[in-house]
Amino acid sequence: MKKRLTESQFQEAIQGLEVGQQTIEIARGVLVDGKPQATFATSLGLTRGAVSQAVHRVWTAFEDKNLPEGYARVTAVLPEHQAYIVRKWEADAKKKQDTKR
Repeated sequence: MKKRLTESQFQEAIQGLEVGQQTIEIARGVLVDGKPQATFATSLGLTRGAVSQAVHRVWTAFEDKNLPEGYARVTAVLPEHQAYIVRKWEADAKKKQDTKR
């Protein structure tokens, strides 16, 4: 799935997000305009990882602001067996959301 946002979704995602202008320009180019990340890496002399991180930062902000009602995003460091269980819960929750659409 290619990650894309409308301009209004993009504006909502960056609202209150503490990032620099270059991050905003890169993320808009990729997420709104559909330009390849490699274009920004080459033109700005950045690593592919740096460009990817800029896009990911805005995409995550968008996702966080658009969680289904009653859901929360969490980050945790867990033992492997517990992490496996949490990943399974996540997959089950995604399936439930997909059937509601």
